[in-house]
Amino acid sequence: MSGVLTLTPTASPFPWASAAIATYTGKASLNFDTDAKGVSLEIDGSHITAEDEIVQTLAKAGGLADDSAKTAAYFALAKTLPTVTAFPEITAALDSLDDHLAFRTFLVGHGITAADWIVWGALKGSVKIVGLLKNNKHPHLLRWFSHIESLESTQAAIAGLAEAKSAKARNNKTAASFALGLQNAKEGEVVTRFPPEPSGYLHIGHAKAAMLNQYFAKMYKGKMIIRFDDTNPTKERTEFEETILEDLALLDIHGDKITHTSDYFDKLYEYGLQMIKTGKAYADNTPQEQMRKERFDGIASQHRDDSVEDNLKHFAEMTTGSEEGTKWCIRAKISVDNPNKALRDPVIYRCNLLPHHRTGDKWKVYPTYDFACPIVDSIEGVTHALRTNEYRDRNPQYNWMIEALGLRPVHIWDFSRLNFIYTLLSKRKLHWFVDTGLVRGWDDPRFPTVRGIRRRGLTVEALRQFMLAQGPSQAIVSLEWDSLWTLNKKVIDPIAPRFWALSKANLVPVTVKGGPETPEVKNVPKHKKNPEVGEKQTVYSSQIFVEQEDAISFEDQEEVTLMDWGNAIVRSKTTNESGIITAIEMELHLAGDFRKTKKKITWLAQPAGAHVLVETTLLDHDYLITKKKLEETDDVKDFVTPVTEFREDALADANVRALTKGDIIQFERKGYYIFDGTVDGRMEFIHIPDGRAASIASKAAPATPAIPVEGAKKDAAAPQAEEGQQRGQLTSKETPVDTKMYKMAKVYGEDEVPTPVETKMYQVKNVYDV
Repeated sequence: MSGVLTLTPTASPFPWASAAIATYTGKASLNFDTDAKGVSLEIDGSHITAEDEIVQTLAKAGGLADDSAKTAAYFALAKTLPTVTAFPEITAALDSLDDHLAFRTFLVGHGITAADWIVWGALKGSVKIVGLLKNNKHPHLLRWFSHIESLESTQAAIAGLAEAKSAKARNNKTAASFALGLQNAKEGEVVTRFPPEPSGYLHIGHAKAAMLNQYFAKMYKGKMIIRFDDTNPTKERTEFEETILEDLALLDIHGDKITHTSDYFDKLYEYGLQMIKTGKAYADNTPQEQMRKERFDGIASQHRDDSVEDNLKHFAEMTTGSEEGTKWCIRAKISVDNPNKALRDPVIYRCNLLPHHRTGDKWKVYPTYDFACPIVDSIEGVTHALRTNEYRDRNPQYNWMIEALGLRPVHIWDFSRLNFIYTLLSKRKLHWFVDTGLVRGWDDPRFPTVRGIRRRGLTVEALRQFMLAQGPSQAIVSLEWDSLWTLNKKVIDPIAPRFWALSKANLVPVTVKGGPETPEVKNVPKHKKNPEVGEKQTVYSSQIFVEQEDAISFEDQEEVTLMDWGNAIVRSKTTNESGIITAIEMELHLAGDFRKTKKKITWLAQPAGAHVLVETTLLDHDYLITKKKLEETDDVKDFVTPVTEFREDALADANVRALTKGDIIQFERKGYYIFDGTVDGRMEFIHIPDGRAASIASKAAPATPAIPVEGAKKDAAAPQAEEGQQRGQLTSKETPVDTKMYKMAKVYGEDEVPTPVETKMYQVKNVYDV
């Protein structure tokens, strides 16, 4: 007989007794339903909604000890406790229970019964009572309460509730971002599109757009189109289309249809002619710089009122690609001086004589994105166009194009562009890093490209959760990386196998007295909290290695814990003239309590026979630029981080040889890593940030030179270096302030200001005088 216990995670008080006894007996599975009304049990054809009846039913089904006549009293107590608000009455009830449990393990009999569960649930559900128990005034009751709570089954119920609440919180957070839904969206009819230009690799900003488009398409049981916006032959190549599709696959994004803007070149040309014939577009040969200035100043082009015939003649000349034709373009006739400059007669067609990667030499004129996008959206049946709000000024232009041509309207939903501190998303600037050799390619782990962040160990699930949590927000901010990497850690930590690696720098050999004379191999879990990850082989030997950093920290006769082995006492250390530890002797003390040692040490058995260690390289990376946000006037060359890759030679246990490229692991006491492949016989592992400040902080911290203050005394003594002060480090009297404010001289000058005051108070030495 197995039932289903349905509960709502938001119930107050939560029915702890029902949940705990269900997991303890195993007679009912927990079903957390936010829409459930109260608690209910479906078991053996019965539907029970009263908690006391649920507890009794599950106790009987689980074969718990028969209850005595006292059981009814405890059920009555459990029912009244949540209603008691006066502390004296609560304390009296707790005193009575504490006295009763002074010489008893359980409330009734010698085994756990329904009485224990119903009373424990009542106590657990009261914040006041749990708080009183923590005061240690009821030691016997606290012992009983803690025992029941520590049971594995009870912990499973507690964990289940926590997961249900966190899932609800995540859903609420996402739902809050999408609270408005899509305007006029109908289930089964929504069509979204993701229109990348095939001129480079996707970066994390594109990932947000792609994920939001897919999210809404699935949300409304609709479709998503992947459309390549290939209207500029100068930049586009077929191979970029292939890499973009590969990048989307890395993000688990798959469109229902793949199209190209170039599929509609003939139709777009017809619409261009229609615009001219209806007087809504004209040909213009104004030089580019002059046109830009006239648009800015609200000055009409000299050709704005040319005849339709002249405009059609110039457009025909453009299509031939002649020298005269290349001087002209077609502009939409919207406005000359509209406050929204995007509406000041934008260009909709221009010449380009380069062959197109799909249509070859067929066309010499190509539509602009602003002209083609709304038309193709309407033709392809797109119902909702999601765009970053950098296009917001162009939204009226988008709608004007559709209205001018009498096409089906498309709803626009804009959201904020994704920006991160110390991160460049400009293709031009990223190209510069590739071209100058500062990175190894577009998949470099220092790059914000999809390939780069995936290579650095960012999971699709973490990225999806992060993007959906951002939602179609309008806020334009530069985000910190910490929240994204923290999400990633939550995804990988439960499943990442644990291994050991030791830095080779001054590795210390250790002789372990009491260790096996010949190496022994034992199977231990790869993940102590998740047996499903599997097992690994650990070699135990009397000759091991530890890291120099650990060895230096050992005190004479200190007891330390060798992880996965036991305690050992440091008996002696050998040091060379440079202070480096060259050898250590330890003595096993397996009877020692690991909870009492301050240091838990990773170690590796020295190679012997078939038991080898693996040569590895551990890589860590810094941001490519030293400034959080580059301004338009900043030259990226002035803010390049001098060193952005850090390599450390290490030895790892032989278990890592079974890894395949892309596997994510944890080197215990070092962090999370992703296996990047083998280079020159060495396995390379890239460090994955975990969201903590140390792992995401910029490692480049150049000293800020002192700026002379105008008006200050030129012969003022410079601050003297303090003991232990390093170059560029501030003295204790300097205040580090990062500010864009201009410098001001002190109003009293640099000399000490005397304060002659007659007073009867005793003098006190300045606390800042050292």
